[in-house]
Amino acid sequence: MTTDHSDACKLFIGTSGYSYGEWIDSGFYPEGTHSSNMLDFYTRIFQTAELNYTWYQMPKAPAIERMCAKVPQNFKFAAKLTRTMTHEIKKNQWQKEVMLYRQGIAPLIQSNKLLCILIQLPPYFKRSPDYRNYLAALLDELAGLPLAVEFRHDSWANDKVFSELERRKVTLVSVDEPDLPSLFPPLDIVTNPDLFYIRFHGRNAKGWRSGNMQKQFDYDYADWELKKWAATIQKSMMADAQTGGIFFNNHVRGQAPNNALRLIALLLNKKTRTGR
Repeated sequence: MTTDHSDACKLFIGTSGYSYGEWIDSGFYPEGTHSSNMLDFYTRIFQTAELNYTWYQMPKAPAIERMCAKVPQNFKFAAKLTRTMTHEIKKNQWQKEVMLYRQGIAPLIQSNKLLCILIQLPPYFKRSPDYRNYLAALLDELAGLPLAVEFRHDSWANDKVFSELERRKVTLVSVDEPDLPSLFPPLDIVTNPDLFYIRFHGRNAKGWRSGNMQKQFDYDYADWELKKWAATIQKSMMADAQTGGIFFNNHVRGQAPNNALRLIALLLNKKTRTGR
């Protein structure tokens, strides 16, 4: 589902991934839904999704092309950059990985279904000279693509970093996550007039560093938390960008789609028009 603001900022609101068996148990998917049919059902509710699997493995053009053929014309994907360029960097090989990635996601560009490339960096990726140089080189190699960078370490919460992203027209990902030491803080800073991007991870401080994703992302946003974000999005972010991507990653027990739908409803209640 998308929403159009009166000032022409279009929002794409969805979830991080869509293929979860537990979403059948939660009632989001009808009982008996096969994984191969989940995308079809998902696109009846939302108009965007983050592609999780492209982080785990290099995307292949034929598979991406088949996926594009399954979704409506105005559907958008945000594709995660593969972990070999963010978490498992191999010297003298990462540039080849960028080339392979570009080839893999080409159908998204050709079909006008790419919202952006999400560069999700690990918690240990601190703002050091080596990592700064690597990130700059990576952004250079990916130039020409719509890019959004998600920092997981608070050392990157720096005006110089924001200014450099703004100069490059690269989107700073706003994150909602637990208030824990060294984690990147939630910010409403827009560095790219083309796109702002928010990821809702949940605020489960107890399970965040458990090493278990089912515990880490087990969180159901309270209404007051979503209302606060709705006000921020409406007042601070939509005025500064033409498009917004908002994704819920708290996938456990179907909380992500439920929270996404609630945020959409809150934005609609603020006189934001919806469109298909």
